[in-house]
Amino acid sequence: MITVCGELVIDLIPAAHPAAPDDDTAPPPPRYAAFPGGNALNVAVAAARLGNVVHLMSRVGPGPFGRLLRDHATRNGVSPDALLTAGEPVSLAVVELSDAGSAGYSFHTVGAADWQWTAEELTRVWPGGTRIVHVGSISSWTPPGALHIADLVRRVRREGSALVSFDPNVRPSLIADADDVRARVTDLRRTADLVKVSAEDLAWLEPDADLDEVAVRWAAEGPALVVVTDGDQPLRAARAGGALLRRRPPAVTVVDTVGAGDSFAAGFFSGLVRTGVLDRAALLGLPDDELAALLDDAALVAALACTRAGAAPPTLAELTAARR
Repeated sequence: MITVCGELVIDLIPAAHPAAPDDDTAPPPPRYAAFPGGNALNVAVAAARLGNVVHLMSRVGPGPFGRLLRDHATRNGVSPDALLTAGEPVSLAVVELSDAGSAGYSFHTVGAADWQWTAEELTRVWPGGTRIVHVGSISSWTPPGALHIADLVRRVRREGSALVSFDPNVRPSLIADADDVRARVTDLRRTADLVKVSAEDLAWLEPDADLDEVAVRWAAEGPALVVVTDGDQPLRAARAGGALLRRRPPAVTVVDTVGAGDSFAAGFFSGLVRTGVLDRAALLGLPDDELAALLDDAALVAALACTRAGAAPPTLAELTAARR
């Protein structure tokens, strides 16, 4: 069982054809389509589409957006057992797409449901039997809930009951205290068994850092595996005392990159489940060629997600076809 803990966000993505203006001299007003998103929802849905048993631990706000998020999760096979009904509003992200399809985000999250976890809530909805737990993104470094999420993953890591995965997924526009967030990220990456971080995140966390050096150094500070993704450039994977691996992702025609990193994480978790690599010792002892195969498969999942609008990861059948 895979459990994902984090935020659910409505992504407002530009529509392809803006409405015609009443005044021909005025530019057309932008139109947006509402897509279910957020790091936790994207990872959970992607993992479920790949045939895994997935539970999603999230606080879900009221109204039509809350229903859209719940329906999207359950329609894609994610268990709703750990979804907590909350009174606070749903988070929104207005997406801006570059000509190449890469996404920028403007967040509207003040007082939102996602960051309000209490220790009692997390304990109450924690799914027994979890073998991989993923935390990350805004909820992992935004108070007050971030403190309780950190306590949860420390307990799980101490008990050894599940592999702990962490993706910082930094959103600088939401960060008021950079030093505090960097300290929270450092604590979580040293606690986790598996860390996935993007080159874009590293540019904020450690400006001008060398990607190879960061992968190797972070791997020596606690996790069993560190993976650094870099868009369509080669990814890096490092384990303490092991050789640095570089793997090039497949080339695809990109529609947008929304949810690509989340799809990569889900693809990698799916590979760990499929091969039975479900504890820290097994991940550390995995031969390099087998690790490379899992990374390549995860990169293919992410690449397929980039070929469609919004966070739309592939199904297991689509992944199987693409492998061929």
